[in-house]
Amino acid sequence: MTTTPSTPGGPVGGGIAGVLFDFSGTLLRIESAESWLRASLAAFHAAPGTAPCPLTGADIARLAAALARAGALPGGSAPAVLPDRLAALWRIRDRDARHHRALYTGLARQVPLPHAELYDPPGAARSLYDVLYARHMAPEAWVPYPDAAEVLAALARRGIRTGVLSNIGWDLRPVLRAHGLDRHLSACVLSYEHGLQKPDPRLFTLACREVGVAAPRVLMVGDDRTADGGATAIGCAYFPVDPLPVHLRPDGLRPVLERVGAEGPTGPAGPRGAEHPTGAEGPTGAAGPGESVR
Repeated sequence: MTTTPSTPGGPVGGGIAGVLFDFSGTLLRIESAESWLRASLAAFHAAPGTAPCPLTGADIARLAAALARAGALPGGSAPAVLPDRLAALWRIRDRDARHHRALYTGLARQVPLPHAELYDPPGAARSLYDVLYARHMAPEAWVPYPDAAEVLAALARRGIRTGVLSNIGWDLRPVLRAHGLDRHLSACVLSYEHGLQKPDPRLFTLACREVGVAAPRVLMVGDDRTADGGATAIGCAYFPVDPLPVHLRPDGLRPVLERVGAEGPTGPAGPRGAEHPTGAEGPTGAAGPGESVR
């Protein structure tokens, strides 16, 4: 059996020759806001000549919670309240690296830093806000879902071409490499490199072309029903996952193997599984955790 665009998430069979995966909330999840803040503080205070951290554990927990509510962690929760002056930037944040950085540093700056004379002095070349933004792009800030590598490897063995299609404002390929997830991917399509973001049909069309598989034979896997589910507009099937914490979703990707079916593709859409990415978690609008790292 096969899905149709009008029945996302239904069973599909051996006709599927390519699978596109979202990044944030699908293959990997960003660290917690407190972990993000603690790592950023460690990096800030590691600079020569920087004073020791004056924050207590309780201070750090309060500040992390405030930053999370502000939506300042890319890949984390959406803002509880989106400031009017950032609303337009929120809508296009994943089309350009500058937009992405401006939005998330702007959201972080909604939260005043304690000891501002240390962490955000006027005219300083570096503030804690800058370090926070840099941290979320570090491989150490991301944790793969337990079954991510297993599922990618199994698809490669079946001759299924796989790729990452992400709404994002920075190059995630180093993160994939660091976690060993790139080895089975034949394409990596990032929104900011093309000035488009999901659910724009043009981005899905480009991604299908990159993996070398026609849209009706492609399955899109992602946590955002609007952004990722938009793949059905060009004829792809769609399989939703939930962007739960890693320890609460040990096997959310394994059903993809059942959806694809035991038989691999034949003909011109044969395997390219061992190739490295060649070319693209947050959701469009104010959705919850996902890709806008989006």
